[in-house]
Amino acid sequence: MVNRFPATDEFVSLRDAMDRLMAESFVGGPFRSLWSAGGTGNSATRMPLPLDVYATSDEVVIIAAAPGMRPEDLEVTINQGTVTLSGQMRDVASAEEAKGATWYLHELPHGTFRRSVTLPIEVDGSQAEATFEHGVLRLRLPKAEQAKPRRIEVRAGGSQPEAISAGSKDETTSKS
Repeated sequence: MVNRFPATDEFVSLRDAMDRLMAESFVGGPFRSLWSAGGTGNSATRMPLPLDVYATSDEVVIIAAAPGMRPEDLEVTINQGTVTLSGQMRDVASAEEAKGATWYLHELPHGTFRRSVTLPIEVDGSQAEATFEHGVLRLRLPKAEQAKPRRIEVRAGGSQPEAISAGSKDETTSKS
């Protein structure tokens, strides 16, 4: 009798192949370490600072989650439309209270990090504001004047708006 189901070893090798494929090809950025087995380096290298970036009609806002950090641990720069966040995440294992402890799990990110985002919109870096509260960095970058949306008046058939109002005055005076 022919067995329709492959051997268990074939499933394991397929799973390993899919894990390897996801780790090496499709999954990039902060999620790569979730798919790869093991990995080297400290966790700040594998899991960069998570960001949210959005734009309104007046500004670009970048929000970074940096739990356990202090404002002086962060450096924010902007150069030619690229915003870079860098700094040092302290290792809780090196804290005085953790000395001599038996560690069962140590996953919190630590070490140096550097995260850059190139913005698709021109901003005025000289007017940027950065605030840090409860482990969240909020960077507000006003859009450059030339990048802000503008309303353009639409005219009918190439006529001037003054000509239309002048014509309507003539019509009212001719009726009297």
